[in-house]
Amino acid sequence: MSDAPAVDLLSVSVNSLRVERQSLRRLVEDRLRAAIMEGAFLPGSHLADRALCEQFGCSRSIIREAIRLLEAEGLVTVVPHRGPFVTFLTAAEAVQIYEVRAALEAVAGQGFAERASEEERAALRRAYEELAGMDATIGQRALLEAKQAFYDVLLHGCRNDYVGRMLAQLLNRTTRLRATSLSSPGRLSSTVLELRRILEAIDQRDGEGAAAACRDHVRAAAAGELAVLRERAVQPLRDA
Repeated sequence: MSDAPAVDLLSVSVNSLRVERQSLRRLVEDRLRAAIMEGAFLPGSHLADRALCEQFGCSRSIIREAIRLLEAEGLVTVVPHRGPFVTFLTAAEAVQIYEVRAALEAVAGQGFAERASEEERAALRRAYEELAGMDATIGQRALLEAKQAFYDVLLHGCRNDYVGRMLAQLLNRTTRLRATSLSSPGRLSSTVLELRRILEAIDQRDGEGAAAACRDHVRAAAAGELAVLRERAVQPLRDA
């Protein structure tokens, strides 16, 4: 007779279903977030359950779970009696976001300059050089991914998880503006110069200098991105 412990097949089955559901919900959440951030769903667009179920091939409950998570990130606004809409970012809200972003990036830059390993410093330089070697005609998505790679290294090496989590949420809120601004004439070359200042301060382990360079970069980015936002003049919510 085998001494192997009995296996509760029902428990295994239920746990497997939970894992599958969580995996599906996360997949839908990631795809819906990407669709919003890349402009497939524009600010003010109504996110109707039925249409999303058909588009993503999942149940209404999965869609609603994903919507709740994206609402917590600020990407979706749920209007009573009307449903969820892609959040419309006003110029006033954007100004506040950039003020907080400048403070957080300054903390990240100083932390990286003072705490990052040699391997992380080398990785940051590689990320910078990849972006610096690009041309604005390569497209918004490629530019934004290269810029995000720089941020990923910076946030990991600053050794402050709270800064990383808070900054990631703010960057999500302004992804479309960042992509449009970064690919506009002259902005990429300015961005490269601004990031080089950050990198030079980090190379010298100058925490305060890195913080100042990060703040200057965010302020310069904000000027261009706020101009894009004001030019759009999109109505906050479209009719359902």
